[in-house]
Amino acid sequence: MGPRAAPLLPLLLALLGRPDPGRAEGCDLQPVTAEPPITLSYATSTVPRGCVSSSSLGTNREVHVLSVEWSKASAFPLNVSILPGAGGCTRPAVLVLLCARCSATVTSLCQDLTIHSDACLSPETPAAPPLELPTATGKGQLLAWARNTYGGITSYSELRDPRWVQLRLGEDSSSPPDCIPQEHFNAMLHLETEVIFHGVKSCSRGDAQSTRAAHIIHLQPEPSSPITEVNLSLSCPERPMSNQILILQSQATLTWFLSVNNCNIQFLVSGNYKIVPMSSLLLTGELLPDTEQGLVAKAFEKNYSIIASYSAIPASTRISLEIQQHEAVRRAPVTPTPQAPTADLPRVLLLMLQPWKCTDETMEIVIARSHLEPIKDVVNITLRDISCQAEKNATHFTLKTPLSHCGTSLEGRGHANNELILNLAKGTALRSVPVAFQCKIPRELFLRLFPTDAFEVPQMELEVNKEAFVQASMQWEDHPADLQLKECWLAAPGQEPVLLVQGGEARGTGVAVLDSPASSRGRKVWRFRFTYAIPEGGRVPFSATLKCKAGLQNNTIFEKVLEVTVKDSWQPPNNRGLGLAAVLGITFGAFLIGALLTAGLWYIYSHTRPISNLQPVSSTAPASESSSTNHSIGSTQSTPCSTSSMA
Repeated sequence: MGPRAAPLLPLLLALLGRPDPGRAEGCDLQPVTAEPPITLSYATSTVPRGCVSSSSLGTNREVHVLSVEWSKASAFPLNVSILPGAGGCTRPAVLVLLCARCSATVTSLCQDLTIHSDACLSPETPAAPPLELPTATGKGQLLAWARNTYGGITSYSELRDPRWVQLRLGEDSSSPPDCIPQEHFNAMLHLETEVIFHGVKSCSRGDAQSTRAAHIIHLQPEPSSPITEVNLSLSCPERPMSNQILILQSQATLTWFLSVNNCNIQFLVSGNYKIVPMSSLLLTGELLPDTEQGLVAKAFEKNYSIIASYSAIPASTRISLEIQQHEAVRRAPVTPTPQAPTADLPRVLLLMLQPWKCTDETMEIVIARSHLEPIKDVVNITLRDISCQAEKNATHFTLKTPLSHCGTSLEGRGHANNELILNLAKGTALRSVPVAFQCKIPRELFLRLFPTDAFEVPQMELEVNKEAFVQASMQWEDHPADLQLKECWLAAPGQEPVLLVQGGEARGTGVAVLDSPASSRGRKVWRFRFTYAIPEGGRVPFSATLKCKAGLQNNTIFEKVLEVTVKDSWQPPNNRGLGLAAVLGITFGAFLIGALLTAGLWYIYSHTRPISNLQPVSSTAPASESSSTNHSIGSTQSTPCSTSSMA
């Protein structure tokens, strides 16, 4: 690799969608030794050490041994629930609970239960008084003592920092004959527990000046795990937080159900996720890095410079996360009159939906009305410039605008910043809720076809023997001058592909490279025109494909394909002429129309001509000039006293 290879490495990694490892530098995750910023617990059936055996089948009762350890003094009692097995409460059971200096509550649905424990048991335990363990009984001696006392052991589990334990009775004849503890034992058949996680790590960049903090939960992959859904319960301090994000990394096949209480926080999730009960909408996550440094780099990429907590835990179906007031946030100014949690609902919902999408030159916002049902009374939606108002119909709010309009700022690298303003009707008053957002401009090649050199309204139709105008563009903040348009081809079915542009120069007949607007805001634009001509004797295809490639120097990185329809306005739709059937059909149609027209004219004539049987007019010579003018030919005159008629 040449001397330019090293500076291009972070750039190429970013192009491939991989976080730059250098972005995570300056943030060395370390265990949290002071008061942790979160309280995290999760349900699991995997214990640090455990075993099962069939040695109790030959005895008169089954025996379950629990050995509990604490990383620090527990502030709440341990709850142990005894559940009947598949066949019910069939045999007496023994619970041996080693939990030094702790309080515990034991409940059981089976009455015949004997308890040995060194814990302080609450009054809710079964009526029979618990039996004490032998003095100075530790983990090493516990199994031997239980085996010697009862003749066999059904199960043994070591637990660390449990909140509660569910122990299901029952024995399996296929279990090993002896209970020999194994590391990371899967006790799924008889035990489930919720444990508190104490391995939280944190860090912040040395140049961090803001209070934007990230919390990361990394579920460790377990190939054999049957888990497909994760229920996460999230709660936050009484004072609503802001400028925080929760990153949830897991296998992409998992679905997260997030129950949020009093939290104003953004989410970045791998796999699908749903926020309940706020919305029934299932949202699509994105592919996240699966390493510690990769996730830290992802948080930095989103401009969160403080990793308030990083927790790597086993895969679990239930997780409880309580976010405390982070130290960096504590130092931030406190709002004198914080809004009620319901007032933040529009903001939380919009940040969850993220209905904005950007190209290299436009911003588009589409919000389904059904997704806004939890808010109610949305009159209209605008951007920071209130003249940019979303169009609305029965199902959606939609808005599309150039990035240079509507108050959009392009201060960040590869991001467009604006505000969505929801106008809500509250009685006769109108309340506006602004929600600031950042729309990522994708680093990809965009290809558009225009009918004129104004490059205003793109189209998807290419006309034969008529000029067409092409614009290729891409957002590239780092070194726009290094980005080149390598080549553009036009291909159609049944025709040889035509090279239009190569190395930024025109190659095909009738192709001309046009002056492109100067690069601004890291956006590179190339423009050219061409005329699509059909080879002599060739047919006009229904469609064509325009394909362009752009890259750094000699390395092709981006490729874009644009499918367009083809229109031929210079030839009739079919130049093969009319067939015999068409000619006969037209001739017969003309004859039929002529016959009907003739019949119509005859009908009109026969009903409007003079009637032939009327009495003819008299031909008597006219009267002399001395005759009275009151007696005209064929006239009848009458008086009140006499009548006269024509002779």
